[in-house]
Amino acid sequence: MIGGWFFPPALAATRFTIEDIGGSVGLRTTDLKASSVAAISWVLGIAALVALTFVIIGFAMNWVSSGDSEVVRKRARRVLITALVGLMIILLAWAIVIFVAGTTRNVTM
Repeated sequence: MIGGWFFPPALAATRFTIEDIGGSVGLRTTDLKASSVAAISWVLGIAALVALTFVIIGFAMNWVSSGDSEVVRKRARRVLITALVGLMIILLAWAIVIFVAGTTRNVTM
């Protein structure tokens, strides 16, 4: 007995598709490339926000509160330089993602 107690015949005959499940949980119907570019852009945007937060809080607060302490000023400069380098890396990664997505727009397999 295949249907039986565990799988009633009505549920065993129901056909689910990926599109039905994806539509019911709110997934868009775009292709994989567009979804992955959107996800990567979102992650890079969050990383840029974190880098800007490091610039504002790490540098500005240390510099303002340093007074005459040269050690704190050097630490503030180091935080500023590393945060700006990180921001440049994030922007370059974003440019690479946009370039690759643009050049592979009409590529089919």
